[in-house]
Amino acid sequence: MQRASRFTTNNPRTLAELQAWHAGTRETVVDPELPIIDPHHHLREGESGRYHLPELAEDLAGGHNVLATVFIDSQTRYRTDGPELLRPVGETDFVIASVAAEQGRAPAQRSPCAGIVGMLDLSHGAEVRRGLEAHIAAGAGRFRGIRDPLMWDAGDINYGVRRPPPDRMKDPRFRAGFAQLAPLGMTFDAWLFHPQLPLLTELASSYPATNIVLNHIGAPLGVGPYSDHRAEVFALWRASLAQLARCSNVVVKLGGLGMLFFGFGFHLRDTPPSSDELAAAWRPYIEGCIEAFGPRRCMFESNFPVDKQSCSYTVLWNAFKKIAADYSADEKAAMFFGTANRIYRLGIETGKGNSPRVPAGKAASSV
Repeated sequence: MQRASRFTTNNPRTLAELQAWHAGTRETVVDPELPIIDPHHHLREGESGRYHLPELAEDLAGGHNVLATVFIDSQTRYRTDGPELLRPVGETDFVIASVAAEQGRAPAQRSPCAGIVGMLDLSHGAEVRRGLEAHIAAGAGRFRGIRDPLMWDAGDINYGVRRPPPDRMKDPRFRAGFAQLAPLGMTFDAWLFHPQLPLLTELASSYPATNIVLNHIGAPLGVGPYSDHRAEVFALWRASLAQLARCSNVVVKLGGLGMLFFGFGFHLRDTPPSSDELAAAWRPYIEGCIEAFGPRRCMFESNFPVDKQSCSYTVLWNAFKKIAADYSADEKAAMFFGTANRIYRLGIETGKGNSPRVPAGKAASSV
């Protein structure tokens, strides 16, 4: 079976179809006691199906020791009226309501959505502070930062509803909005493509007090005009990553490689890949990030349900654990738990989940 590669969207399978597809690959959990914080997942709904907290709970029940998660903006349940700036706050309302509705059902040792990263259009400039304060108030102590997507590529490999201009990180209005993050202790999750990494390096250098979390390893593209140039892309990506890593306020999320942008084509198969196959394909990229940033500035992420299009939750974390097998216990503790706990100020204790205890207005810790 060959399905068309739709690299600007999710693949054609619905979430229900993906769940049935994953039934073809069952694995025993690797290192089931290793504490994990999943610092990147979404809650969404639409034509492909629903992925709310009950669906997340099904994935978390697969056997890995996931103690807490961080919700990342999904363009879900935004307000439909009122000031444009404040409409994304509706998503924070939705997440908090979802957590309240599920309390008592989730295992006591687990804290879903312990942190929340929402969206604001930073091109609103100084007005962004009003939006941040609204998110923080709605977030009930869980709100930790903003992801305002930056993806742009000359080959028209774009993602999502918004298509920002190529020079957005240089826009004075965007920078005026970006400058509002650090005073309130908010992080910035940077979702962009590999040709944009030099722009992010310049932005990070200009705002050293703002903690920046590079999403999805900086997305070295493997589709469209890049599909026949994987070695060239890898070399350019790795060089750009090394420059970015010199900015001590930047950390990187190790994951997202299940998305179609990377061009691995796992979604086209009749049978999902095993964790060994994923580890072999992903290892050069994951190890490239760890080499550049060091374990204390790296955090493994699921990016579910988006990465569900390539593998199941259990298989994904097995692949990560196999890639990390030769690192020390302290290094694995940082990448699977500690970095996310520190950067997002979750206050989760190793060995058990709990509600975040850090006041929402406290300044971000140093990377």
